[in-house]
Amino acid sequence: MTDAERAQAREIARQEAIRRGEEATAKARAEAERMRTSMLTGEMKDEVIRQLGLIYGGLILIGLYMVQPFLVAPSLDTSAMISVIAFAVAIPLLAALVLLNRQETFRGRRTTSRTVAVAHGLAQSAAFVGIVAGFWHISWIAGVTFLVAGFVAMGVHSAGFRHVESSQEAAS
Repeated sequence: MTDAERAQAREIARQEAIRRGEEATAKARAEAERMRTSMLTGEMKDEVIRQLGLIYGGLILIGLYMVQPFLVAPSLDTSAMISVIAFAVAIPLLAALVLLNRQETFRGRRTTSRTVAVAHGLAQSAAFVGIVAGFWHISWIAGVTFLVAGFVAMGVHSAGFRHVESSQEAAS
């Protein structure tokens, strides 16, 4: 095989790889769009709104219970201070999201605001940090355990959700 033939073969292989990559990208985008639109229609949209309301309310309740002992403490160590500050961020944002959730329930649709998406992520992350720091204040082992268990729980929920939804699609 000559150098010209090798160069031509490499070029053909490169173009084929590009074509396959573009096809895979297009297929992934189409699947992501299908999932996005199918997940947020009808009953699923209503269920997402209900679950978010439950999550927001639960995190507010946890935050209030965890912060109470720190209100009368003469001084706070680092983990307690992190917990208090994290909940100082989370609780007002979660309260705003609860109110918004009621409006979404009333209108039967979710907001598409990027500001709300950022607030959602920040509120849940701050609450998670507050809980971990609160447990860490009690015992660093409890903090690490909660941290690991929280990530395992997210994986369990994600896997279960995907399984339930894929079973639902197969049944349809």
